[in-house]
Amino acid sequence: MSAPPARAATIVDVARAAGVSRQTVTRALHDMPGINPATRERVLAAARELRYHPSRFGRGLVKPAARTLGLVVGDLANPYYGELASAVLGLAAARGWHVVMAEAAGAPGLAAGADAVIAFTGTEFPDPAVGAPNLPVVEVDPPRPHPGRARVVFERTAASAQAVEHLLARGSRRPVVLDVTTPPGGSSRAAAFVAAFRTRGVEPHLAHRTSAFSHLPAGTDAVVAHNDLDGFRLLRELHEARRAVPREVRVVGVDGLAVGDFCTPRLSTLAIDLAEVARAALDLVLELTEAPAGAPPPVRVVEHVFRAREST
Repeated sequence: MSAPPARAATIVDVARAAGVSRQTVTRALHDMPGINPATRERVLAAARELRYHPSRFGRGLVKPAARTLGLVVGDLANPYYGELASAVLGLAAARGWHVVMAEAAGAPGLAAGADAVIAFTGTEFPDPAVGAPNLPVVEVDPPRPHPGRARVVFERTAASAQAVEHLLARGSRRPVVLDVTTPPGGSSRAAAFVAAFRTRGVEPHLAHRTSAFSHLPAGTDAVVAHNDLDGFRLLRELHEARRAVPREVRVVGVDGLAVGDFCTPRLSTLAIDLAEVARAALDLVLELTEAPAGAPPPVRVVEHVFRAREST
C-alpha cells in the first residue's frame, strides 16, 4: 500500500489504495451491508495506514440530518451579505443541510462545529481549518485568493466595459472611479473600470470611496461607486447639492442590490446573481469532499451583468 499523503487523506485515497470504489469505502467504514468481510478488512487496513478519518461532512452524506454548513459573512447589516445569506439558506435547506451563520469575528467558533464552511467576508479570511484538516472551505470573491482553497470568483471585465461604453455614449468625459484603497493601489473592481476607460482614451480620476461628491474634481460628470451602497450615498449628496442626475452627473454602482429598485432615480449597476453564487459555492463544497489528495482547489466563475437604469 502507498505511504500516507502529505496532507490529510481523503476517501478517494483510501479507495485507490484498497482497489475499490468510494461507495465500497463508505460501506466498509460505516459497517453497511453489501460488502464481503475480506474487502471490508482491506478497506479498513488502507484507512488505518493512510490515517484516514472520515470528515464530519462525509458522515453527513450518509446521515443527512447530521450535515451542518457554516456560513461566514462580512457584515449582516450590509444588504449585500444579507442577500447572499438568504440565497444560501434557501438552497441549503432544499438540499437537507442545517446552516449556522456568523460574521467574520465568529468564524473560529463556527468552524469548530461545522461540516463545511462557505466564507463571504470581503476581507482576508482567517484559516478556520486548523485542527480540522478534512474541513471543506469555499471562499466567495476573496480579495486575495488563498492558493489552497476552493473559491467562487466574480468576473467584472466585460460588464465594466459595457458600463464604460454606456457612460461615454451619454457624453461623460470626466469620470471618477471610487475605490476602497488609496491610489496608486486599487481593487480588482476599480482596476477593471480604469482599464476600460483608458482603452477608450479617457483617463479617469481614482479616489478613495469616502470622498464626498463635493470633494471630487470640478467638472466631474460620472462617478463609478465602489458598491451600490456608496452609489445610494452619492445620489443623496447630488440631490442635496441640486445636481441633476443623470443630466449633469451619472452614477454607476456595483453589486445589483434589490433595494436599488426602490431609490429615485434607480441606480445603474454591475449586478451579480447571488442565487447563482450560492449554487456554485454549495456545489464546490460537495466537490471538495470527493477531490483526491493533491488535487488543485476547484474554482467557479460567476459574471457580473451591467444594468442601465435612470441614474445614467
